[in-house]
Order: sequence, then structure tokens, then C-alpha cells
Amino acid sequence: MRDVLDELAAVGRAMGSAHLPAGDAYTMELRRVYRAELDDVWSALTDVERLARWMGPVTGDLRAGGSFEVAGAEHGDILRCEPPHLLRVSWMFGPEADAWPGTSEVEIRLAVDGPGRTWLELVHAASVVEPMFPTYGPGAGGVGWDLHLRGLAILLHHGESPDHSDFRASELGRAYVRGSAAAWGEAHLAAGGDPSEVAAAVRATTAFYLS
Repeated sequence: MRDVLDELAAVGRAMGSAHLPAGDAYTMELRRVYRAELDDVWSALTDVERLARWMGPVTGDLRAGGSFEVAGAEHGDILRCEPPHLLRVSWMFGPEADAWPGTSEVEIRLAVDGPGRTWLELVHAASVVEPMFPTYGPGAGGVGWDLHLRGLAILLHHGESPDHSDFRASELGRAYVRGSAAAWGEAHLAAGGDPSEVAAAVRATTAFYLS
């Protein structure tokens, strides 16, 4: 349980606002430090073989202007790529999402945070009109990103590939999901969310990820 609590505490979370090509958006913002060199973290984010070890199989033309697909689900275009500091992509889920271009983008920024340490900021901006937000709040995507960043930590810190399925089915994994959903509820409240709506969103998010 200590490891689960430490992983949850390692991530700073916030909810903000942004403007996408399709209009106004809300943001899920995650920040943490990895015990790894900057180039090593960048490689884990952009090398196909290493991406597969912590996120899932990735295919496509992985360069600025290219496109990608993650494990037959998330997909998008590479909008900016400035090694080893900045990566921005469109981030769509499911074939129906392609009917709504410009509604979801992910930007990752890296910086040196001292010897052998790299600071990572991930900002996922999603259109305010996307259908999941009223039910799940920022935890809809936020819990998923927490799970992915935990997997990245396992790869960078231990050289191992996480088993996401086994972890989520375990008691520790279920505790992690509950803690992540609650943390995103706190970020939602801090951004001005209505307490009753936030509480309902946390319950819905927890049930969705644990189902």
C-alpha cells in the first residue's frame, strides 16, 4: 500500500482551461519528476519499442506531421515534435471521434530537474462539449493518465514492463484507481466544481475503471 500512496503523491494534478481549434476546452494537467536522464525519458515517450513496454503497441509515422495509433484505440496526428523537450499530438478515442477534429490534444513537456532527474508535464485538453465530462469530470482521462505515468515510472526506474491488467485487478491496483479518482475530484473542486457534481463524478469514474 505504501508504494501505491507514494505513486499517487508523486503526481501533481490540476484542472484548467484552454482553447483548441474546435473551441473552448478543459485541461487535465499532470506533473511529476522521474529519476532518469532527460534523453532517456524522451526516448521512452517516442521510441516505438519502448512505448509498447509501458503504454501499448504503437504504429504509424512517428514524426512531425505523421499520425499514430495506440493498441487499436487512441490515435491522432503529431502536431509538434521538438526533441527532447516538447511533444504535442491530437488524441482521439474511437472511430466516431474523427467526426470531431480539433477537440482533444495532449502536450508533454520535459526539462532537467537536477542530476539524473527529469521533470515531466502532461496537459490533456479536451473540448468542453465532449460527452464524458458531465458524468466523469476530469477523472475520465485523468485516471488513465495516472495509470500510464505509473507504468512509465516502472520502466524508467526499474527497467520493467508494467502489467496493467494484473495491477488493475489486484487490491493494490483497485486502491490506486480509487485514490486517483479522488485526487482528480480534489483538482475539480479546486477549479471551482460544484461539490455534489464532483462527488457524483468521482463515484462514476471509480465505478467505470473498476468495472
